[in-house]
Amino acid sequence: MKIAVIGAFGKTGQAVIKEAQQRGHSIVGIAHKSHEEIDLGVERLIIKDIMDLTRNDLEGVDAVVDAISAWTPETFYVHTDGISHLANILKDTDTRYLKVGGAGTLFINADHTKMLKDRPDYPKDWMPLADALVESLDRLRSYSNIRWTYVTPAFNYDPEGIRTGNYQIDGEEYHASDDSKHYISYADYAVGMLDIIEKGTYVRQRITLVKG
Repeated sequence: MKIAVIGAFGKTGQAVIKEAQQRGHSIVGIAHKSHEEIDLGVERLIIKDIMDLTRNDLEGVDAVVDAISAWTPETFYVHTDGISHLANILKDTDTRYLKVGGAGTLFINADHTKMLKDRPDYPKDWMPLADALVESLDRLRSYSNIRWTYVTPAFNYDPEGIRTGNYQIDGEEYHASDDSKHYISYADYAVGMLDIIEKGTYVRQRITLVKG
């Protein structure tokens, strides 16, 4: 398969690329700026802002993993307008679109009126990004003409954790009594992401990947 990874130089992007390469997939790396000190080993590298991507850039791609990160209000548009732009490119195609989500958007009650970000002890400095990701998820849910999946990592998302190959797929609710145990490594998140791509599962669904 040919897989495009947006945010290719980020930690999640690199983890997904590494896992995909180990499985023999062809990778198109996409980033808004180059990092010459990092050799991704991809078949093709595109340096563009997400809003400048074209249909030609993604021609022949079987799946797009959107692992883009943005932590400031000036860059939050990549999570919202970026989704709309990609949706316009991918509409009515068979190309999968998988968005790396945020745990702050997980529901903490059965009727889905409150999210993890609404918990009193949720870190205040994470709130602006969490709000942006809520908007991005809402926007993604509005598209019925693209094959999207919103893939949320566990609350404790560990860039240094090892690859065990074990994970489980949960739904949209956060049930952990101990945040530290709601865990997954970047490497195992990438395993789950590639399994979803290869199996073609969870189309137009939001799921959570946690340690198995």
